Amino acid sequence: MVDQDAAPASTVGDSPAVVPMNMIQALNSALDVKMTEDPNVLSFGEDAGYFGGVFRVTDKLQQKHGLIRSFDAPISECGIVAAAIGMGAYGLRPVVEIQFADYIYPAYDQIVSEAAKLRYRSAGQFTAPIVVRSPYGGGIFGGQTHSQSPESLFTHIAGLKVVIPSNPYDAKGLLTAAIEDDDPVIFFEPKRLYNGPFDGWHEKPVSPWKAQDLAQVPTGRVVEPLGKARIMREGADVTILAYGTMVWVSLAGAEHAGVDAEVIDLRSLVPLDIEAIEASVKKTGRCVIVHEAPRTSGFGAELSALVQERCFHHLEAPITRVTGWDTPYPHAFEWEYFPGPERVAEALKAVMSGGR
Repeated sequence: MVDQDAAPASTVGDSPAVVPMNMIQALNSALDVKMTEDPNVLSFGEDAGYFGGVFRVTDKLQQKHGLIRSFDAPISECGIVAAAIGMGAYGLRPVVEIQFADYIYPAYDQIVSEAAKLRYRSAGQFTAPIVVRSPYGGGIFGGQTHSQSPESLFTHIAGLKVVIPSNPYDAKGLLTAAIEDDDPVIFFEPKRLYNGPFDGWHEKPVSPWKAQDLAQVPTGRVVEPLGKARIMREGADVTILAYGTMVWVSLAGAEHAGVDAEVIDLRSLVPLDIEAIEASVKKTGRCVIVHEAPRTSGFGAELSALVQERCFHHLEAPITRVTGWDTPYPHAFEWEYFPGPERVAEALKAVMSGGR
């Protein structure tokens, strides 16, 4: 299902060992490799030291790299990010964890007003080479305060990069690239994908990552370039733009609809691989955009505008968005909110009939 030939080139270190990993293990491996390789890399956050994080992404890093390199922070998201910015200005490369994306808002001022602006306001004398990691999205019955998708709030801010992986291989490669980047990166991790790919059919058993090609991850250094999309499925009839959990939902939706869809995993929203998007839409003549965040002012609106601006004369149907609703994320009605494969299939059928 994954078109490996169409995937962007990656850089893999000298280690030949490749082992199956889930997304938690892949992220942990990226942190471990970079902390071993570069003494300036460190990791901290709420319960991210001794406990290893609420989802265990930072498990055993403190035992291996010591208390100074991996430690617990007070319950203060503003303070966590502020400390990271200061560390970055002095040459360190901190990777901080916000326990859930829903709690990133107290740090928003530091991220927007300080981290994103530091290079500009200092005329390049200082940078903020920091990574802000955070589990995001729904599908785990987390309710309104543990299920939000706030990516569009950060894609709007000049100076920030925003990355969202959909599989273990990319999780490791993209996190490595984010750590090595000299500018601040917001790195959202779809928690519904931590332990296995999720296609949106919630009644079915969870499938493990080990059965997927993109769960075969080298144990050494892996770098996937920021700003390069991955074609997850080639197709001729319609282009689906998605990221995170919605990549797998889109694949399931295309199969359910019986439509020859080209599914593009954006992987990073900023920088965006607009060339890959433009080439695909000009080929297919149709575009469906899928994301989990609310519809109004979601990143899908920006994608729709870009496609319209660049591909207007190639479009054979209106661009369609499949998104979350403009409500707080519900607990009892999780699957009515969650954009599932049936909603994707309906959108695909609509664009194939000219938008009717």
